[in-house]
Amino acid sequence: MRVLIYGGSFNPPHIGHIHAVRQAVEQLRPERAFLIPAAMPPHKRLAAGSPAPEDRLAMTRLAAAEAPDCEALDIELARTGPSYTSDTLRQIRARYPRAEIVFLVGTDMLLTLESWHEPAEILSLASLAVFARERDSGAEIEAGAARLREQYGATVYVLTGEPEEVSSTRVRELLPERQGRELLPEAVYGYIIQKRLYGARPDFDWLREKAYAYLKPSRVPHVRGTETEARTLAARWGVDPADAAEAAIVHDITKNRTYEEQLCLCEKYGIILDDCQRESEKLLHAITGCCFAREHFGIPEDIFQAVRWHTTGRPGMTDLERVVYLADYIEPGRSGFSGLAELRKTAYEDLDAAMELALRMSLAEVRGKGRQPHKDSVGAQRYYARRLKEKGVPPVPWAAE
Repeated sequence: MRVLIYGGSFNPPHIGHIHAVRQAVEQLRPERAFLIPAAMPPHKRLAAGSPAPEDRLAMTRLAAAEAPDCEALDIELARTGPSYTSDTLRQIRARYPRAEIVFLVGTDMLLTLESWHEPAEILSLASLAVFARERDSGAEIEAGAARLREQYGATVYVLTGEPEEVSSTRVRELLPERQGRELLPEAVYGYIIQKRLYGARPDFDWLREKAYAYLKPSRVPHVRGTETEARTLAARWGVDPADAAEAAIVHDITKNRTYEEQLCLCEKYGIILDDCQRESEKLLHAITGCCFAREHFGIPEDIFQAVRWHTTGRPGMTDLERVVYLADYIEPGRSGFSGLAELRKTAYEDLDAAMELALRMSLAEVRGKGRQPHKDSVGAQRYYARRLKEKGVPPVPWAAE
């Protein structure tokens, strides 16, 4: 029996790790293969801001699922002190006393292994498997392998094939810039975004794909239009267009849920509805949608609030909240209702006046249908009417009044 082990900080596990273990499995044909994240790597410290051990383990498990017959082990995370390879190999040997244990290493690790903790013990417990990269000197690798064979009686396999050159450091640098998705297994990337590890912000193409999957095709054009409008409106008012776009992409994510499904989501997220909300199905998707988007995509608090208030509004909204509220109202696909032209023009001239007009129009629509408007909308309209009065600016008239 042959057991392959591959250790590292896996911070995060990327496609280079998966390529390496796949190639090793293909060439060595082990019965078992394990990825083992280190708790305290002896040769380097974990980068500042690294995820908790349980998150690195969860990501490693997701990555391991990408390789055949591979799984993640938590044996180093469960130990205290430095994560010495010799200790790990002793634990693996205890599990598989008759197996050949093969320790997968890179070229640099092969050439420096004698400086590790208990190198003789490592080589007595396990064979080595090393990738020879095109840029590496074959003579240097063979000389290093020969030295280990001669001095320690080591077994060293030199694997063929070019590794995927990916740096975990570079991945961590890219993630806050909405980049680096292609360097990670899909499930690992999704986990990172869900938890917002490494300060990650989602790639927009990925976020659209995931968010649109929850919508009916007929709603997608509206969401696209809201994103476009939100970016433009945000730039006009000094709001981060990327934050506005992210909020717009997810703002209707639970819109297509039935009333019963909305109530189930309220129960799941501990949302307590007032009588008006319970009687108006239209209000629920903003309340459940922000929680749903936070659960699945880890949206931060400012985007959470922009989604939460995009239907009713509220007094004292942030600029991001106002941008998303108005973009939803005036996106290019909207048509056919009185006051739209005035509102579109005003949205780029005076945010307070635009909010007051939009809320006044919304209240008139609700009352025109014989329904009682929500108190948050009423309060928001009065708030912005006061703001205009304080500035000495008259409310914008519209034809239906």
